[in-house]
Amino acid sequence: MRSSQRPVVAVNRALRSRVVGAVALTGALLASDGLASCNENDGGAPPTPPGWTVEFLDDFEGPAGALPSSERWRLSLGTSYPDGPPNWGTGEVTVYTDDPANVSLNGEGQLEITPLRDRAGEWTSARLETNRQDFRPPPGGALRIESRLQLPDVTGAAALGYWPAFWALGEPYREDIDGFPAMGEIDIMENANGLDEVWGVLHCGPAEGGPCEQPDGLSASTDCPDEPCAGSFHTFTFEWDTRVGPAELRWAVDGEVFHTVSEADIPADVWQQFTGHEGYFLLLNLAIGGGFPDAMAQTTTPTSQTQPGHPLIVDYVAVWTTGAQQTGAQQT
Repeated sequence: MRSSQRPVVAVNRALRSRVVGAVALTGALLASDGLASCNENDGGAPPTPPGWTVEFLDDFEGPAGALPSSERWRLSLGTSYPDGPPNWGTGEVTVYTDDPANVSLNGEGQLEITPLRDRAGEWTSARLETNRQDFRPPPGGALRIESRLQLPDVTGAAALGYWPAFWALGEPYREDIDGFPAMGEIDIMENANGLDEVWGVLHCGPAEGGPCEQPDGLSASTDCPDEPCAGSFHTFTFEWDTRVGPAELRWAVDGEVFHTVSEADIPADVWQQFTGHEGYFLLLNLAIGGGFPDAMAQTTTPTSQTQPGHPLIVDYVAVWTTGAQQTGAQQT
């Protein structure tokens, strides 16, 4: 998601579609840690391998119609943060609610985020943030963030304006919105308009230009392995690995790395700005309309053909760390 204070009205398609090559080695690193994708399973988080610690896990068990756990999540409401930019800084038309019709457990170990349109044409949906905001690797270790998601089962004209995302923001954002994007935004998965393509993006540095080429960010995209993105479960993973030198950020779908950013690619002061704070909080949302889907569709979205009611289904969200300074597993 774009979190800048002005809506993004243009996206460099060539930049966003750039797929970073030479990923076979980093893909092997993912698999070697025993945290390979579990998109083939019947649901639920994969087991934690030896040497890793569960920092956060929600597999959304509970009765149908229940809201997600308030111990783990907070729900953003309305069209902006207090004193934040309108339309969430993205140009979207979404009004976020805590209505179970928009966000609730489905009774099958999953969370559903469902966009709806009322008779007046207003779109509602949901946006969740973790209460925790300290997700980062331990010194000399690695952080892994992962979710198994089924993107909305809608394509073509009916999908125009759909913008599901799984992402993370640096914790300073909660106190200083004006500090964006210096504190960092990590888009683990973005999709627009039901396209058979997903994006991974890093936002950092100054609001215009800089090493992260703002406002577009450093991005790459890929199709979804084996099954279409829309209507199929896929596992989306981000790793921040300081075990290697220089440190690396890696994005993967179903265990296949498609985007890598190295510490060597970013000036030291900018890298420190988005890695030197307490950590990150996670977000899940399904926006309707905004700069990204508009740019991809080359028209204003949503349109009269956009269909409500197609949910983003979340099987689990998990965070693991590995490193010498771990003291034991916790689950929050």
